[in-house]
Amino acid sequence: MALNIQRYMTHGVVRVVTDSLRATAKNEKENKFMKQFAVSSRKASKKRYAAKKEGEHIPPFLIASITSSCNLHCAGCYSRSNHACTDNAPVDQLTGDDWNKIFSEAEKLGISFILLAGGEPLMRYDVIKRAAEHKDILFPIFTNGTYLHKKYLDMLNENRNLLPIISIEGDEKITDERRGEGIYKKVTGAMQNIQSRNMVFGVSVTVTSENIDEVYSDSFLEELYSLGCKAVIYVEYVPVTDESTYLAPSESQEEFMRKSVKRLRRKKRNMVFISFPGDEKSSGGCVAAGRGFFHINSHGGAEPCPFSPYSDINVKNSSLKEALKSPLFRALQTEGLLQDDHVGGCTLYMNKEKVEAILNSEVQNG
Repeated sequence: MALNIQRYMTHGVVRVVTDSLRATAKNEKENKFMKQFAVSSRKASKKRYAAKKEGEHIPPFLIASITSSCNLHCAGCYSRSNHACTDNAPVDQLTGDDWNKIFSEAEKLGISFILLAGGEPLMRYDVIKRAAEHKDILFPIFTNGTYLHKKYLDMLNENRNLLPIISIEGDEKITDERRGEGIYKKVTGAMQNIQSRNMVFGVSVTVTSENIDEVYSDSFLEELYSLGCKAVIYVEYVPVTDESTYLAPSESQEEFMRKSVKRLRRKKRNMVFISFPGDEKSSGGCVAAGRGFFHINSHGGAEPCPFSPYSDINVKNSSLKEALKSPLFRALQTEGLLQDDHVGGCTLYMNKEKVEAILNSEVQNG
């Protein structure tokens, strides 16, 4: 039986919202927002179904890398190795107004979640401020946590559609080894500041062959929960170089990850657990390239995902709807590459030569 991707993604949205309502039940302000968002997400789902009847597939998720700048130099950083991240922002990045236009169109299309990434997204206060205005969209902000000072805490407190997702690698030793000395204490301090305001946050954990036992352990998760964490997003490590391939989880470790997430969802129902790309395993393949989500880089290029930085259309000169119909996205969706089996994180990254060949073929056929 062929997979109904629309139904699969909608079910995923419902699960995330339902789990979030349960996780925030004791936080009146947060739970009030989540109930309002549940109504908004149902309306967005109806928009996506209406578009499907017209032959257009609108994914519920968008990843927006709103800046190329970052203040940290994390070991094995994919963005820096790919030259997509620098210390100083290039002048041709999208403006705050550009991003506001994207957020408005996304809302009209029925996109429910826009994941704000970078670089370090909190270096773009102008964009975050505009995101706050779009109350029907939930904006998880994937941040290294070092900019979570009073100005941002005040904004986050007033705008619960902005949800900080703080990067952490495990305990203090593991986190500092990858992100820099003293970062663990900075981010856990930020977590305590968030908790003191009765706000919630989530964490993003890059799962490697070296930290896998630690980050799924009850002790690690109980420590996060005691700090106020309500959501954990596990992201499988994508090898940056041939030398770092050993850090990608093995097949047996991937199976351990899938079983662990199922166990945690049953056992720790006061938290939300999301696994990427683990949650794709039952979707009939990768959900990038507009199948379940797509990526807009800081310059406006529409890409299949952050780990597949190839684009044949820019939203500076086109709409999101047009970007979703780009020849590259269509080719990836129809030629079977998204269903390809793979090891270690991202199928498009592991098959980057094939993606490049598709893009080059388009250019030649012009």
